[in-house]
This record gives sequence, structure tokens and C-alpha cells, in this order.
Amino acid sequence: MAAYVVWDWNGTLFDDVALCIQVMNGMLEKRGLPRLAGPEQYRQVFTFPVEEYYKALGFDFSREPFSQLAVEYISEYDRRALGCPLRAGAEAALAELRRRGVKQVIASASHKKALEEQVAHLGVAGYFQALLGVEDSLGRGKSGLAGDFLRQAGAGGDALFVGDTLHDFETAAALGCPCALLTGGHQARPRLESTGAPVLDTFPQLLALPQLAGR
Repeated sequence: MAAYVVWDWNGTLFDDVALCIQVMNGMLEKRGLPRLAGPEQYRQVFTFPVEEYYKALGFDFSREPFSQLAVEYISEYDRRALGCPLRAGAEAALAELRRRGVKQVIASASHKKALEEQVAHLGVAGYFQALLGVEDSLGRGKSGLAGDFLRQAGAGGDALFVGDTLHDFETAAALGCPCALLTGGHQARPRLESTGAPVLDTFPQLLALPQLAGR
């Protein structure tokens, strides 16, 4: 039984895919670039590092540096993010893990202040031992934050990382802990399956994993 679950936030617990598409399409329209057609295309093209996602959509960093584009995106995203809900079944899973005695942490590429505001707005802050967010808009640093927390907590590898992207799998590998990936977030199932990690469609399936069952 894992002592900790380290959750990704965006797309894993926080249902923000539609907003991400809307914000990006606004930026693409502004520059005369082709829009994302919808969630299926978005889940195929979205990737980390985030710079590669922007390049794939046609942004020209020689005209506009990525740092400038990222600030534009995050500013509009944060302005509208409090309108996003939790994913269906997410809070029930958080409550069940707490009942089982599993400690929970969020490690996110979101800015720490924005993460704290979103979690508080949705009324779920009490489920978590820590909210670990980055200090810039560039989508870097999640594994370092989670690793520092787990070492200080004395958890070692006694954790399960739950996310929705290839980057989450890579983060778990850097932490030395197993990973489970949820569909319906920011990347398509075939991409997630390429990792060899468990790929799950629902939170009940997650709760049934051997690392989490039986407490």
C-alpha cells in the first residue's frame, strides 16, 4: 500500500481541457494560425516541454519568444480557470483515499498561487498535505518539488504518482515511484499506453490498483 499519492492537477483532478483549447485557440486566431479542432486533436499534439507544443501549433519564437507567449497564455488561463470543475469522481476518490489512510499531495506545473486558488475555490484543500506548484510560467520543475517533499517526509519511493501525460510518467520515474495514468486529460490513450504504466479510464479503477487497495 502506498503511503502517499502524488497527484498531478491539470487534467488529472482539474477538468481544464476545454479551457486550454479555448485559450490556445484565441492566441492562434490572433496570429492567423490554424485553430485546434477539438479535444482529440489537442490530446494528440499537447506535449512537454511546452515549447514543443507551441512550435507544433506554428508559433514562431524568432518573432515572439516562448516566455512572452507563455505569460500571455497563463494570464488568460488564470483569469478564467476558476470556472473549471473537478473531474467527475475526483472528490470521491480523494475522500476514499483519505479514509484508507493514504496521504495526498498535488505536484503541478501550475504556478503555486494559482494552484492554491483553484484548489481552495473547489473546496478540496483539506485533502492534501501539500500543494506544490512552480514559481514561473514555463511548465518546469514538478519532479524537483515532489522529490523534495517526499524526501523531507521520509516517504522514499513509497508513493504512487497519478497523472494524465507522458511527462507525469517521466516525473514518476525521476522520483523512483510507480505511476498510473488517467485518460480524459491532456493526452490521448495510445500515447499514455506507450509508457507501459497502468492506463485507467475512471477513478474507481484507480482505487482498485494494488498500490491503493486493501486499507
